[in-house]
Amino acid sequence: MNQSEHYEILHVSRYSYASVAHQCVMQLCLQPREDAGQQLLHFKVETLPTAFANHQTDCFGNTLHVLNLHAAHEFFEIRATSNVRVPRTSVLVEGLGQSAWKEMRDWRNSFDLWDFMQPSRLARGSPLLEAFIKDHQIEPCEDPLRSLTRLSVSIHDAFEYDPGSTTAESPIEDILETGHGVCQDYAHVMISIARGWGVPTRYVSGYLYVGEDSSVGQQQGDAHNATHAWIECLLPGLGWVGFDPTNPGSVGSDYVRIAAGRDYADVSPTHGVLVGGGEIDLKVSVDVRRAPRA
Repeated sequence: MNQSEHYEILHVSRYSYASVAHQCVMQLCLQPREDAGQQLLHFKVETLPTAFANHQTDCFGNTLHVLNLHAAHEFFEIRATSNVRVPRTSVLVEGLGQSAWKEMRDWRNSFDLWDFMQPSRLARGSPLLEAFIKDHQIEPCEDPLRSLTRLSVSIHDAFEYDPGSTTAESPIEDILETGHGVCQDYAHVMISIARGWGVPTRYVSGYLYVGEDSSVGQQQGDAHNATHAWIECLLPGLGWVGFDPTNPGSVGSDYVRIAAGRDYADVSPTHGVLVGGGEIDLKVSVDVRRAPRA
């Protein structure tokens, strides 16, 4: 019996410049993590023009690649290929009981969890968030797992998925004001509320398989074009548990994890510094496919 799903992923980012660029330093956060049962079988970065590359691990355990291109160029194309095996997750228990909240309160002064329990640049409280919580009667119940499951559904129901309505760097006020946003906005709102309840919560970037045989009731994008963001909460006895307010339901083997951090700013797929180039046009293409089974 197959206990995992096997994915082949091609992620292409092409930067085109209005004028000649003379130097570029680019940081990539595109290599899938190898933890929680997820296995990275192969990863490769290729560029046109060819750039010097090295890699490092950040403070959250994510692998970053730094590209240096010291030559005149009119475009820069980055092709990241991944081959990943994702475990099929078991069904969660229905609840943890009231004692779980008490155990979690003891985590408040944990140095290791500090980053995931405090406000961050894109996931923080605000008057608009307080009003949203009040208007939608959002509050934790006696069980943290049930509370977070209900919160994920409430956020999904409150907003309309609308590609292009926000940017990757949009503050949560944008989705709270308009009711329109995309996956990272949904994630930032849920992170802000969950941390306010004292739940260690982190932002996860990755890929969501949305082929015809996917089990996910997918909201955004077309099949095989599926960069995505969701969240993970640390719960007693369960460890880090995934929740996806964009697509309520279990985060399972349709999800490929790239990186985890406090919010999007920690795990941006690409960012860097360019000398020259003028106006920049970026086109991104992602193809996520299930590998043929033996």
